[in-house]
Amino acid sequence: MRQRVKALAARLTAPERWRLGTKFAVAFAVVAAVASLLTGTLAYSTAAVLIRADAEDEFQTTAERLASDLSAPSSSPFGGGQQPTFLHSDSFTYQALSSGGSVAVPIGADRSVEVLPVRADDRVVAAEQEAGVVHTREDSARGEDYRIATVSLGGGNGAIQIGQRLSPMERMLDVLALQILVVGAGVLAVAAGAGWLLARRVTKRLVRLTDTAEQVRTTGRLDLVAPEGGTSPDEVGRLGRAFNAMLTRLAGAEAEQRRLVQNASHELRTPLTSLRTNVSVMRSFDRLGPEAQQRLVDDLQGETRELSQLVDELVQLATGTRADEAPADVELGALAERVAERARRRTGREVVVDADGSTVHGLPTALERALSNPVENAAKFDTDGAGPIEIVVREGRVEVRDRGPGIAPEEVDHVFERFYRSDSARALPGSGLGLSMVKEIVHAHGGTVQAANREGGGAVIGFTLPVTGERASDAE
Repeated sequence: MRQRVKALAARLTAPERWRLGTKFAVAFAVVAAVASLLTGTLAYSTAAVLIRADAEDEFQTTAERLASDLSAPSSSPFGGGQQPTFLHSDSFTYQALSSGGSVAVPIGADRSVEVLPVRADDRVVAAEQEAGVVHTREDSARGEDYRIATVSLGGGNGAIQIGQRLSPMERMLDVLALQILVVGAGVLAVAAGAGWLLARRVTKRLVRLTDTAEQVRTTGRLDLVAPEGGTSPDEVGRLGRAFNAMLTRLAGAEAEQRRLVQNASHELRTPLTSLRTNVSVMRSFDRLGPEAQQRLVDDLQGETRELSQLVDELVQLATGTRADEAPADVELGALAERVAERARRRTGREVVVDADGSTVHGLPTALERALSNPVENAAKFDTDGAGPIEIVVREGRVEVRDRGPGIAPEEVDHVFERFYRSDSARALPGSGLGLSMVKEIVHAHGGTVQAANREGGGAVIGFTLPVTGERASDAE
């Protein structure tokens, strides 16, 4: 129990360790306290000034009116030795003061005797020959504070003293201050409670979201759904929806990464197995004939070249990187001629180019890659070489036509998928990445890809790009 109390005290004395709900409640309470303090102080100061000013004005008016009445001719009611008559109220008291200093006060059954204090200045005023002379001061007696005015009767006949009780006014101001304090404390409590309720309502949702995030961190699961991803338009709802979207993206990326690694390992296994076999044969290289030695060397070169290309393609796909290259206007006919010349040199096949003057805007190296991959595939699959490989370019549409085995109807929609290989191509070298690279490059240039079977046998693989004139029209 003692340890729990110490932990609670340590938490309360360290604001940085407070929970969000506590911070909300304290913030609301502090704002309410400051507002109540300012409002209460202003209200009390204004009320005190007004009350005291009114009381002082009332006292001055009463004293001046009495002095005016006493200074008027034949107006003194106290000549001929008559005793004065006094009227009292809750705020004022009266008494008569003779020139000798004696005091006459009223006595009533329902009122205690209340004598105002007399000073030397008061007796001097009582001995004045002129009527209506006023002397005011503040004094206290028997725990009561007074504001006292002494008004001379004239002819040395004494004076009348008016006493205004100040203690009731101050007590009334004290009551007002206490009421303001109680109201301020009530406002403080209500504000703290409202802040706590609001913070609990908000932080309850944040706590659930935090628990989900911590569960993702500890378990590594990305299939969890944050409970605050509904349709609420506030910030917590938006955060929940963003969190769910982030988990979805992460789950998709993880699945894509897993599929990339699995497929890459499968595709790498074939050239690596071939390389290990050829390396084993290299131990008996001296016992092989010249033709067998040449075939072995050619196989090694081909496998290493294919493996290098596969690794490059994997790195580009995994990292999304491309060599820095400035976009430029590219004439598709000239590009097709370069690709055809390289294919003739590598494969010895006849490659025919039929192109118009279509020009597109893009990355020259990437576009050359997009065209060379279908040409290499055509040479690889059209093993009989019964007819030439044709490259046709018309108004931004590029087609590579061959007379190979063609594409199975159920596989036409999949040939551009990453690592996809048809059953007929399993025994042939390749990574299944070439056409997927074509698709990525063409889409990056705002184009589309297409694949179909050719009339009379063979396949047609190609893409369509917006020519420079179309781009200008779209821009306009």
